[in-house]
Amino acid sequence: MARRTFTREELESFRDAEVPDLLPTGPGQELRLLFVGINPGLWTAATSTHFAHPGNRFYPALLKGGVITTPIDPAAGMGDAERDLLRERGIGITNIVHRATAKASELSDDELRAGGEQLTALVERERPRVVAVAGITAYRTAFRRRTAKPGRQPERLGPAELWVVPNPSGLNAHETVDSLARAYAEVGAAAGLVS
Repeated sequence: MARRTFTREELESFRDAEVPDLLPTGPGQELRLLFVGINPGLWTAATSTHFAHPGNRFYPALLKGGVITTPIDPAAGMGDAERDLLRERGIGITNIVHRATAKASELSDDELRAGGEQLTALVERERPRVVAVAGITAYRTAFRRRTAKPGRQPERLGPAELWVVPNPSGLNAHETVDSLARAYAEVGAAAGLVS
């Protein structure tokens, strides 16, 4: 798919839009690893594809960490074949808050806490092996864990092992594809996707 470009006005038209969860739902598919973003950015909403902004390092880090084995470039939006690659691998993607904003800082603490409750219900229903929340600050607010540290959490989220991993946004400048790949490989190993 050719990479799309959007004007600022086009992107703004997607403010508050929601992006559907990507979950394995086919026969024999198991949700092994659920990645949880903070909320969709405007580019994600415009392409209806999680972590789609061209500056986002999510998919390159998944590939480098061995969580996926085929490159995915979602900037123009994913096709069914790319979504199926993730589903067949047992990978799902959702967000704490479902409405799109230009920046996560536009979300209120109340929205994040309500999103944490919705995420807990999703995890209870879908029963992934591992949940990986991408963003320590949002996790601390959503789950009222002010002193939480990145990595594996001492508590579970429903039936799932719970991790907090670095956010792959280009705005998270102190992370690199390499450092993200190491963190994502850990959760991939916990979910049985990386040996």
